[in-house]
Amino acid sequence: MTRPTPETLAHTARRARAAAEPTVDVDPAAARSAVTPAVPAVRPSAPAQVSGAGSLVRSLEALGVDVVFGIPGGAILPAYDPLYDSTVRHILVRHEQGAGHAATGYAQATGKVGVCIATSGPGATNLVTPIADAYMDSVAMVAITGQVARPSIGTDAFQEADIQGITLPITKHNFLVQNAEEIPRVLAEAFHLASSGRPGPVLVDIPKDVLQAPTTFSWPPTLDLPGYRPTLHPHGKQIREAARLMAGARRPVLYVGGGVLKAGATDGLRRLAELTGIPVVTTLMALGAFPDSHRQHLGMPGMHGTVAAVYGLQKSDLIVALGARFDDRVTGKLDSFAPDATVVHADIDPAEIGKNRHVDVPIVGDAKHVIDELIAAVTVERSAGRTTDLGDWWTQLDDLRDRYPLGYDEPSDGTLSPQYVIKRLGEIAGPDTIFVAGVGQHQMWASQFISYEKPHTWLNSGGLGTMGYAVPAAMGAKVGKPDTVVWAVDGDGCFQMTNQELATCALEGIPVKIAVINNGNLGMVRQWQTLFYNERYSNTELGTHKHRIPDFVKLAEALGCVGLRCENAADVDKTIAAAMEIDDAPVVIDFVVGKDAMVWPMVAAGTSNDEIMFARGVRPVFDEDDI
Repeated sequence: MTRPTPETLAHTARRARAAAEPTVDVDPAAARSAVTPAVPAVRPSAPAQVSGAGSLVRSLEALGVDVVFGIPGGAILPAYDPLYDSTVRHILVRHEQGAGHAATGYAQATGKVGVCIATSGPGATNLVTPIADAYMDSVAMVAITGQVARPSIGTDAFQEADIQGITLPITKHNFLVQNAEEIPRVLAEAFHLASSGRPGPVLVDIPKDVLQAPTTFSWPPTLDLPGYRPTLHPHGKQIREAARLMAGARRPVLYVGGGVLKAGATDGLRRLAELTGIPVVTTLMALGAFPDSHRQHLGMPGMHGTVAAVYGLQKSDLIVALGARFDDRVTGKLDSFAPDATVVHADIDPAEIGKNRHVDVPIVGDAKHVIDELIAAVTVERSAGRTTDLGDWWTQLDDLRDRYPLGYDEPSDGTLSPQYVIKRLGEIAGPDTIFVAGVGQHQMWASQFISYEKPHTWLNSGGLGTMGYAVPAAMGAKVGKPDTVVWAVDGDGCFQMTNQELATCALEGIPVKIAVINNGNLGMVRQWQTLFYNERYSNTELGTHKHRIPDFVKLAEALGCVGLRCENAADVDKTIAAAMEIDDAPVVIDFVVGKDAMVWPMVAAGTSNDEIMFARGVRPVFDEDDI
């Protein structure tokens, strides 16, 4: 008789646990629709005597968690023993920052809560950047950290850090668990808080002695969240007033932010836009919420947005903001932004309304409910014959689209154009691909030259602008969507911050594809030095061109990936096609591109959107007489 291997025994234990304790997926849309705090409706489990660590792992199973990203250490180690036999897949990352960004990418791609785990002290503080990133971009994430034992808290014990205090400004909520009996309730509350209302990261810090303490696990727990009742349905009077303004405006714009994606409101957005005929702009965080190819889509507004989108907002007489927050990259110089516009601002977070721009009609509510009710109210207005002809407005916008389309010049020195690489990548990979971008020039080119036709096909770090986001976030997205092609578009600077997670991808069988746009420099910083610092290139050359340090092909191979290189336009298509054929290993393509390409259009930081530059030295001419 063949003796079972330890791996077989562990697999059997996981299957037995799954059969004994059924799990359920957490549905973020359902969570947002809940009027009172709730946990998934599962069959109650019989009380079981376990450790605090066992209670933690069983709580994750009961919450429907299928994967966590983490790395063990002393304070969190008790949790790793029951995790060994769990139905929850643990992916061992190479750095805690990778765990946090992977959890974010998983959450953004799937709509579920992403989970990451780290130990105390430096393990927890390494999560600070991805937690802040998730907070800025409203991503549902739960970070679980170990803490030194309760008697040692406050003594400067080995690997102690007050991670609860450190992350207080960058979490939606956080917990320091005081006893093992609290663990199921705290975990259920953390998941509910992370996924309901405006999504965001929640931290759960658990001291080591609490993880080791005996306790009784039972499910479901009773949640205790007094005062937490997000407003989901908007006030009818405000909706009717917004519809009245939409019916009478001559130059309206729908300003769409990432909240529309979070709410699953993209179908309603399209119905609303087509019903009213109003132009649509989608922010960097909302790409894919409205098809790029749709005639009513003006593109992305803001610092590197299209001329038509920037002009549309700037010269509008009515802005209907849906799940957007009027951030500085969209508004430019705030006191000159859209001076003639009446503003309707709908957001699930009341703190965002009026924070940056005066609002005439504030609407608090979930974007899906807001849009559905706007459709009904606008239909009433139209039935009563209250509509405005937007023909003149569209004539102006179409003229701008024709005169100032997105484009680029081929490099004069014969080097490979980064815009061409990214454009062909989008066309070859297709609209079902998930694209994950780092931060910098390549991020902007990916937002401009890839057409996003479907929701949740564009992931990036928008609010915090985190270099190093792309590789681990792509890993998380691929884990969440294993049957979908996932491409990371990264820069040579960003790539060197977190590329160690390719070892994780290779060992865990996560075949992501990475396009490194290698211009040998910190590209966006170099662009600013070109434009604003008299071409004094202080500390922006990375050496990846001149010295080929590192050699990205050799580095990829050392990390267990397939490495490819492309240096001329004639090889772009076949190199991308070769990468597309590989589905059993991660692939890295080193696209060696020119260093002088710049991102246009551009509104320089601190200037008015009226000062948008179409290209260097070229400012669009707006006919004020037509406005």
